[in-house]
Amino acid sequence: MRKRTLSFWEIWNMSFGFLGIQFGFALQNANTSRIFETLGAKVEDIPILWIAAPVTGLVIQPIIGYFSDRTWTKLGRRRPYFLAGAILSSIALFIMPNSPTLWVAAGTLWMMDASINISMEPFRAFVGDNLPDRQRTLGFAMQSFFIGIGAVVGSLLPYMFTNWFGISNTAPQGVIPESVKWSFYVGGVVFLCAVLWTVIRSKEYSPEELKAFEEASKKEKVERAEVVDKSKNIRNQFITGLGMAIVGLIVSFLIFENGLTKELYILFIGLVIAGVLFMLVSFLRKKQVRNGFTIIITDMLNMPTAMKQLAWVQFFSWFALFSMWIYTTPAVTGHVFGTNDTTSELYNDAADWVTVMFTVYNGVAAAVAFLLPVLARRTSNKVTHLLALTVGGIGLISIYFLRDKTGLLLAMIGVGVAWASILSIPYAMLSGALPSAKMGYYMGVFNFFIVIPQIVAATILGFLVKELFNGEPVYALIVGGFSMILSGLLTLRVKTNKRINIDEQS
Repeated sequence: MRKRTLSFWEIWNMSFGFLGIQFGFALQNANTSRIFETLGAKVEDIPILWIAAPVTGLVIQPIIGYFSDRTWTKLGRRRPYFLAGAILSSIALFIMPNSPTLWVAAGTLWMMDASINISMEPFRAFVGDNLPDRQRTLGFAMQSFFIGIGAVVGSLLPYMFTNWFGISNTAPQGVIPESVKWSFYVGGVVFLCAVLWTVIRSKEYSPEELKAFEEASKKEKVERAEVVDKSKNIRNQFITGLGMAIVGLIVSFLIFENGLTKELYILFIGLVIAGVLFMLVSFLRKKQVRNGFTIIITDMLNMPTAMKQLAWVQFFSWFALFSMWIYTTPAVTGHVFGTNDTTSELYNDAADWVTVMFTVYNGVAAAVAFLLPVLARRTSNKVTHLLALTVGGIGLISIYFLRDKTGLLLAMIGVGVAWASILSIPYAMLSGALPSAKMGYYMGVFNFFIVIPQIVAATILGFLVKELFNGEPVYALIVGGFSMILSGLLTLRVKTNKRINIDEQS
């Protein structure tokens, strides 16, 4: 028994919800630093205010993936999570621009990012559930297309409201401009409506059908995954956890002794906590305890080889993206336009231009989403990803040398090519290596390597900007550019299943 080939419009419907998700994500990325600065945040404090978002994702993603693998309701397997996340995200989008204080805004960012993750992660597994191998790249490309379109319009909304509808983009000190508020209101409505479209217009295979597919075509993968889980050396798991805890404690002590930036504690105390969890699970497994907690932690050690190799690719590419999302606004307003006065017209015009820049890179991503398979056919997944990330890295680095609006848009073209590749090719390279019975869980774990670099960026970039870069955030973009190029080089060492290469599915 095999999964049937879906029509173009069926794939369109099952991916349409990403349009709304990316509306929310784009508004968050393009405007959160602006909101934080308006409410009084110092530029070196912005990364730590962003930290709630990736920390929340780190916890939620594997849990949502694990439970969505085991869910079946009248709405299906993944769709209940789409809908719940959309409702919560829409509420957060209405609250965010009305935050009266900085800490309310930071807390709302926490809620918003958690809610977006509840919707987003099952969408990745949705492709693996519903599409045969030969159509998975098309599914991820379709998601990338909607991500690009949603981000274009979402990023452009403040500029549109100001320049097309005459809504003010300035406000008294400590007040969010009306153009930003209305952008978030529209984003909340679009988010919910787009996800509802996918919930209503899409179907899912029943648990019985999924089981039949596994037995017919992927039984060996499931069995192999289970054998690895049972035979994993419990002692090695304990030693791994102990090592993580010791390293975290030692570095935390050095941070304390040398009076380094307190944000660095987050990363290494987190390492201590992760080590303790590994040791606890090794103890429970020794006692023959098997539950959701032990499975979630243990399966992290049993990741497929391709997933472990792609983890490094994801780490450095998302580190670069997070540096861009945090620091593009202060870098452009300060370094390019020469102002840090959040109440001035020049600052707000420059901040609006950042939303246009983000619109360009997302628009480019949407435009090239279906062109990447063409390049991959002539080269390979690895070479395509390397070229895309190199172009993106050069784009980020070039911002330091630019002094006009047009040049900034040209820099974003390279970033857009990289963004399109980041959203599709790693998932296409990974999908064939995952057991279908754990598709949601491993897609959630794979996103650790999106979240962890964000935590690293949030903890060290503020320190670097303050202590090494003399408070100049544009240098964080240069670091991000080189990180993106390194990510592309690391792609060359990934061993993938040739059967599901992007060039063979398109």
